[in-house]
Amino acid sequence: MSADRSDKGLRSRFAEADESPGLLLWQVTNRWQAAQRAALAPFDLTHVQFVLLASLTYLAARTEEPVMQRDLADHAATDPMMTSQVLRALEQKGLIERRDHPHDRRAKALMPTETGATLVNRALAAVEDCDSEFFAPLGADGRAFAGALTQLRDRATR
Repeated sequence: MSADRSDKGLRSRFAEADESPGLLLWQVTNRWQAAQRAALAPFDLTHVQFVLLASLTYLAARTEEPVMQRDLADHAATDPMMTSQVLRALEQKGLIERRDHPHDRRAKALMPTETGATLVNRALAAVEDCDSEFFAPLGADGRAFAGALTQLRDRATR
C-alpha cells in the first residue's frame, strides 16, 4: 500500500511560506536583531542591555519619582526576572546604580550613572542609524508600519 501524499508535509492554511505573517515577522526580526547586535558591539552592550539602559535614562529624566525595577520592566515590556539579571550586569559595568528607595525600604531606586547615560546616548545614535538603514526600503510606508506595530503591541497587552 502506498501512503497518501496528503498525510505528508505541513498542513498549513497558507499555500506558500511567504503568506504567513508570523513566519515573515520571525524572519525580519532575526535579521533586524543581527543588525542591532552589530551596531551595539562597539559599545559592549547587548540589545536588551541597551533597551533597559535607554529606558531607564528616559524614565529617570522624565520624572521626579524614583524609577523602580517593575516600572522599568513595564516600560520596556520585558520579563521582570530577566530585567533583574540584566540590571545586575549593567550595575557591574558601572552603568547604573541602585539606591535606597526614599519611601519603600524593600525597594531600590534605579539611576543611570553619568557613564551609563553618556554611553547609551552614543549607542542610541548607532541604533537609530541602524534602524534608518534597515527600514529604508519601506520609504514613506515606514510611519504606517510603525503604526501597525503599535496596534499589534497594544492589542497584545490587553
